[in-house]
Amino acid sequence: MTTMTFVEPSGQRVDVDVPDGWNLMQAAVANGVDGIVGECGGSCACATCHCYVDDPRVAELAPPGATELAMLDNVAAPRRDSSRLACQIKASPELAGLVLVLPETQE
Repeated sequence: MTTMTFVEPSGQRVDVDVPDGWNLMQAAVANGVDGIVGECGGSCACATCHCYVDDPRVAELAPPGATELAMLDNVAAPRRDSSRLACQIKASPELAGLVLVLPETQE
């Protein structure tokens, strides 16, 4: 298990213990984190798990693939350099303590 922190649109911080290998959208939905919709169930087809990765740590993630980049063009909230889809980030011990800030809207 790896602990990640989600910052809900309200500013509430939620620490979630995520099984290694799970994607962060799954973890957020399973733990009732407000601000993640995940309409497509994690297949990178809806962009409703848009999040902002804590800037100092964004470089630790594998770069987004072509499908994720295309989906990021469809996010409802402003896209930033740190924008990612939570369904494309897999939990691992190396990412312990990662902070994901959730935008005001997903739709």
